[in-house]
Amino acid sequence: MLQITDLVKQYPNGFRALHGVSVTVDEPQVVAVIGSSGAGKSTLIRCINRLVEPTTGAIVLEGTDITKLNRAQLRQARRRMGMIFQEYNLVERLTVMENVLSGRLGYVGFWRAFRRNYPADDVASAFELLERVGLGGRHDTRADALSGGQRQRVGIARALMQKPDLLLVDEPTASLDPKTSRQIMRLICALAHERGTPALVNIHDVALAQSTADRVIGLREGNLVFDGKPTDLTPAVLTDIYGEEDWSATIRKDDDDEDEEAVAARDNGHALDAEAYAG
Repeated sequence: MLQITDLVKQYPNGFRALHGVSVTVDEPQVVAVIGSSGAGKSTLIRCINRLVEPTTGAIVLEGTDITKLNRAQLRQARRRMGMIFQEYNLVERLTVMENVLSGRLGYVGFWRAFRRNYPADDVASAFELLERVGLGGRHDTRADALSGGQRQRVGIARALMQKPDLLLVDEPTASLDPKTSRQIMRLICALAHERGTPALVNIHDVALAQSTADRVIGLREGNLVFDGKPTDLTPAVLTDIYGEEDWSATIRKDDDDEDEEAVAARDNGHALDAEAYAG
């Protein structure tokens, strides 16, 4: 599905953020990317969809080398990559539904979206996703009236509206409290598995990565120093990734809390009116 080979990113000032990183994701799994600040995690994620331009190397998604595409081809390729941002990247004055439907902009075009003239199937999919992420009944709420966790749920739904071949997730829990962070990470993993969509997740919380991801890769100063199962994150491995520290209290098991908002939303069965958004 995704093959990254000898990926290098060097900035004009000579700083090299990535040193020949190679990673293959050939099955639908959630891959957590961990490492210290400045290790190259965000750079790796953003090179894949060329929000950051790689210096050398290959990034092949479903047979297409993303690094060789021109601007028009890249726009088409980005439709296949859903991006979930730390800062949410919502349009604050628009409603939840309008933000979610913006995930279809690459398919319906700007003017049709501007007129809120989305295909009925897209609208139905958006309502289903809002129910699934725990925001049923909030479709007409403005984005600026939501909590941080709710905004991230909108961002998740928007990314999935693209029906992507790959999810790229850049620090989705960095601005959230611990409980909400766990709920959001579990939700991302559950949706990725349900849809058979591989996901790369840049995350700082080692224990959360261990308890939710299928696989972990560790970066240190732009080098890939670990690629394995979450259960293989021993104190020695964490020292190799982050440096010397007492890791005894860091690695823990998830307590398997219920995501109360998502459960309640699925059980309520809100009656929603789709006509206002359908073309």
